[in-house]
Amino acid sequence: MSDAALDRSRRTWIAITCGAGAVGGVATAVPFVSTFTPSERARAAGAPVRVDISALQPGEKMTVEWRGKPVWILRRTSEMLESLKKTDSQVADPNSDRKQYPTPGYAKNEWRSIKPEYLVAVGICSHLGCSPTDKLQPGAQPSLPDDWTGGFLCPCHGSTFDLAGRVFKNKPAPDNLEVPPHMYLSDTTLLIGEDKQA
Repeated sequence: MSDAALDRSRRTWIAITCGAGAVGGVATAVPFVSTFTPSERARAAGAPVRVDISALQPGEKMTVEWRGKPVWILRRTSEMLESLKKTDSQVADPNSDRKQYPTPGYAKNEWRSIKPEYLVAVGICSHLGCSPTDKLQPGAQPSLPDDWTGGFLCPCHGSTFDLAGRVFKNKPAPDNLEVPPHMYLSDTTLLIGEDKQA
């Protein structure tokens, strides 16, 4: 075989090998790159959540998931709302001025809510990310003061929150419970994760 024929043969094999390598590279890269695209579940996890609150009775609380976080919806009684006046002087940030979890403007009030009756808050302690437990009944209870007016207790390190999700003074939690963006679509339907300002 002449040198020219041998060169053509080598070039052909090199071209075939490069082509096969390129096809293999693309075949490997396409599934790898597609893993960077969020799944349907991941996209849905960040989407706003529509909640029917029509069955929620005064004094009851329900929990829904938004972005992988528990969001509490507490329908407060008139007694629960009255208790917030008593805790104003006992909480660390009564006006929700701290900026770690900025409170939306429509919830920067005495109730930390759009409608006084309903508290909407992320049920995650601002200390180490535990989920506080309900201690809605007033009165002396284990791990709580004798003049307890109702609220939430984080069992991990003892942080306590009132019925507006405001942290009491001298507790490990540095901030109030987060109020997520939300809005009312009707008197009985709440949308969590979106508001008119968003």
